[in-house]
Amino acid sequence: MSKKDKSKDEHKNGEEKFSAYAEYEARLIVAQNRLLAIQQAYLKQGRRSVIVLEGSDAAGKGGSIRRLIEKLDPRFCKVWPIGAPNEWERGQHYLERFWSRLPQPGMISLFDRSWYGRVLVERAEELTPKAVWSRAYDEINAFEKMLTDDGVRLIKMFLKISPEVQRERLIERMKDPMKRWKITARDFESRQFDAAYAKAEKEMFARTDTGEAPWKVISGNFKWMTRVLVTEHVVERLSKGVDLTPPPLDPEIRRLAREVMGIEVP
Repeated sequence: MSKKDKSKDEHKNGEEKFSAYAEYEARLIVAQNRLLAIQQAYLKQGRRSVIVLEGSDAAGKGGSIRRLIEKLDPRFCKVWPIGAPNEWERGQHYLERFWSRLPQPGMISLFDRSWYGRVLVERAEELTPKAVWSRAYDEINAFEKMLTDDGVRLIKMFLKISPEVQRERLIERMKDPMKRWKITARDFESRQFDAAYAKAEKEMFARTDTGEAPWKVISGNFKWMTRVLVTEHVVERLSKGVDLTPPPLDPEIRRLAREVMGIEVP
């Protein structure tokens, strides 16, 4: 291939990438604006939502969360990053620390990792006896049913990436000084349990994918597409059966505007 032909191919590929990026960006903006309207409806109607985001290391959970909440009012949306339980939490039932983080009316709570650590991390890395994690499936299903029966809109997503993409992203994090804070020894130590994680994930989906709280598996191989799909899925689930029509202006507000400010609001 001549240099001229190679240059044309590179230009064409560049245009295709730009076009794809522009499409995803447009879709993301539409979904984000829709999500803001949903948040306002939930606030006005006193609705509650719990969003669970699980996934492989380096699958893009952080980036997806940032795009998901980018336009929301932070006063009524709380992100809970979940790590290993502290000493006090280890002395309690494992679900206790999640009960205390459930949303109040009008609020959205987003869990960056969740109670599924019991049947994923703790199982795969043998941190918990089999008898303990085995009963957790029924406990989790009961916990989630209590939430949905009480009116909580529960969304569960799992970001999945290929081993090749995961490897590339871990290398990128080591090379980029601005991304090194993301990487820890755990990212390497957990790789020795890949087979155990795959088995744990399979059983988790089989036993906790319920009608009230279904799982949504989303590919994390392409960051921008992942962020769009995550946001669009949340919009779809949170808006279902919810009146998103802006409320009419309170007659008392209209009266006060006229009397205090001399403004007639139609």
